[in-house]
Amino acid sequence: MLSKTKAIVLSKLKYRDNDLIVKCYTLHHGVVSFIVKGAFKSKKSATKVAYFQLFSQLSIVFNKKSNATLYFLKEVKPSYIFASLHSHILKSAVVLFLSEILNSTLYEEEENESLYSYLETSLLWFDIQEESPNFHLLFLINLTKYLGFYPDTHNIAFPFFNLEDGYFESKNLGRYSISGENLVLLKKLLNVDFDSLNTIKINGTQRQSFLNMILLYFELHLGSFKTPKSLQIFNQVFN
Repeated sequence: MLSKTKAIVLSKLKYRDNDLIVKCYTLHHGVVSFIVKGAFKSKKSATKVAYFQLFSQLSIVFNKKSNATLYFLKEVKPSYIFASLHSHILKSAVVLFLSEILNSTLYEEEENESLYSYLETSLLWFDIQEESPNFHLLFLINLTKYLGFYPDTHNIAFPFFNLEDGYFESKNLGRYSISGENLVLLKKLLNVDFDSLNTIKINGTQRQSFLNMILLYFELHLGSFKTPKSLQIFNQVFN
């Protein structure tokens, strides 16, 4: 069945001498992997490789078969050209970091239009911002809505948050209960959208501590989650 869909590049890997394997999150089929034959074969092919930068947004056509695990692209073209996402050094670090996280959390081969829309619109927003050092924090918190473990905010006034259970508590009931600065920041981020994100001011130490907490939250709720290899470099860039 010939399928035309929008796609966001999650990862790319050189295969053999001249080929490229690209993993995408698609609008109509969830996670799909493609092989791009001859991607590195000539200078003319360089344009084709440029299409597959991390988080590139594409319009693609391919033949969807029920028993296949790797597909060939029949048509591919950019659906949006980013202005700064791949050229701004800080944004490039965010792209690398978040793409690793999405690679270890997204694996369903089925349509999820709301998740695709979230990825698409949040990246477009990030691209046009001059500066947004807390983008990745809100992005990850919002991502949990689509992964099934968004914090329960019914008792948000309580003084503790249980990372393991995902809700606010009146008492510290275990090693996964948080309080202090991380709790304050969590409550702030649960009450803002991207357009008001830059009103939240935190320093590098606070940002790193909160990010480590969020990664632990992912780890507790997703058995397959792996801490990104780029975390150390990412923290150096943002602190």
